[in-house]
Amino acid sequence: MPSGLALLRDPALNHGTGFTEAERDQYSLRGLLPPRVLTQDEQAQRVLTHLRKLTDPLEKFVALNSLHDRNESLYFRVLCEHIDEIMPLVYTPTVGQACQKFGQIFQRPRGLFISANDRGKIRQLLQNWPYRAGIIVVTDGERILGLGDLGANGMGISVGKLALYTACAGVHPQLCLPVTLDVGCNNVEMLQDPFYVGLRQPRLTGAAYDGLLDEFISAATERFPGVVVQFEDFANHNAFRLLAKYRDQLCTFNDDIQGTAAVALAGIFSALRITHGSITQQKMLFLGAGEAAAGIADLVVTAMKSEGLTQAQARQRCWMVDSRGLVVKGRAGLAEHKLPYAHEHAPVGDLLAAIQALKPTAIIGVAAVSGAFTREVLEAMARNHERPIVFALSNPTSQAECTAEEAYRWTQGRVLFASGSPFDPVNHGGKTYIPRQGNNCYIFPGVGLGAIASRARRITDEMFMDAAHTLALLVTQQDLDQGSLYPALPRVREISARIAAAVAETAYRRGLAGKPKPADVPADVRAQMFDPHY
Repeated sequence: MPSGLALLRDPALNHGTGFTEAERDQYSLRGLLPPRVLTQDEQAQRVLTHLRKLTDPLEKFVALNSLHDRNESLYFRVLCEHIDEIMPLVYTPTVGQACQKFGQIFQRPRGLFISANDRGKIRQLLQNWPYRAGIIVVTDGERILGLGDLGANGMGISVGKLALYTACAGVHPQLCLPVTLDVGCNNVEMLQDPFYVGLRQPRLTGAAYDGLLDEFISAATERFPGVVVQFEDFANHNAFRLLAKYRDQLCTFNDDIQGTAAVALAGIFSALRITHGSITQQKMLFLGAGEAAAGIADLVVTAMKSEGLTQAQARQRCWMVDSRGLVVKGRAGLAEHKLPYAHEHAPVGDLLAAIQALKPTAIIGVAAVSGAFTREVLEAMARNHERPIVFALSNPTSQAECTAEEAYRWTQGRVLFASGSPFDPVNHGGKTYIPRQGNNCYIFPGVGLGAIASRARRITDEMFMDAAHTLALLVTQQDLDQGSLYPALPRVREISARIAAAVAETAYRRGLAGKPKPADVPADVRAQMFDPHY
């Protein structure tokens, strides 16, 4: 245990003015701190008072980052207890702006940057990380949210995602390792930014790219046996093939494909409690045909198959619209992940025409096309169905397909709505609707915690199906009555613990756990959750 200034400069150990009188003597802190001891409650209130005086979300992000860098327990205490207020500042939507300006607001290193220049040295580089990593969130920065290629600035995503693992599921901060693979950047604006932190060169491709990924995965699993590796914000052309390549080799998943799928499916399950419909009766139309669309469609197909449809029948109920219009079988040059959802149909040029032709029960926006759910689109959905399901899941907010207010207004309040970014309550027709985010933070922290708690060797699609069912079951009737398809966010640690237990149970049942099954799985999960209070 360090003492004196070394202790005060270690965010994992520093309690600032919260060190007691006895601790000040024990650790040689007398004189290095103001005389008065403040409780953590008082410190948290001071942080919130300062934060609420700031008006710019990016300034708030920087202030919270600074707190994270000096007093980790206090940071997570504030985040956990005020998650509705703070999460949009440390993750979406503010983290997108933070990544765009990452070099300008950079304060101190957090995580590991592994660059193309480190080829052949990654094993030695990983030795520089002083903690036993239990989960790695790794990005190559090529598709950050809906903002595109931000290169090494994508580190903000890995850091933010892992902060949510701790805040939402109690994964210990020292088990969390953010990694950015700097393989170059093709965004001219980033490369011309004088404060850009990454390599100023085009992206690696082909064998050179794959070699760096292979070396990283091999070195990481050797340095941290049993580590969970979450792929984050990789572009479509790499995301699907990397998941397929590694998912049977180590404990890994892609949150943009599988986490998004589970949270969207949970929202559909909730909506069906209102419509009293069956999953097998739904027709889904996706705006977008990339990672998120394919992931959601695949999990929806799995759910439909569990209710009696064949795979072919289930796939026939999922359609996609991309930049060229409706994805149909006759179109040449379709990417492999689109082929299962390319059906026999005449060409259709745009989303509105596809809605008019197919009459889907649900439209799910995952293409980051701002404003794509126009008044005409929403009115068409309302004409076709009494309670249309509309999920505008793209984020940050600037990329949302529509706002909550637009969705309710243009469907006469009949829409069953969820979004990828936060929106305020909407008053329409004398009723207040409380839309909630279909946010992956309901899913991935619990999945990661369950994998860590059970020492799972693999993360399977069955685990994500279990997570979706668990999340949907935690939506109350009161939630549904006010238009909320997800539980209140302050319940997220309870939700994550339940999901983690379900994931762990599946790992034990399928022989994928690395330890004997405990007598009480939920208690074993809860015992491993980090408590930020001191």
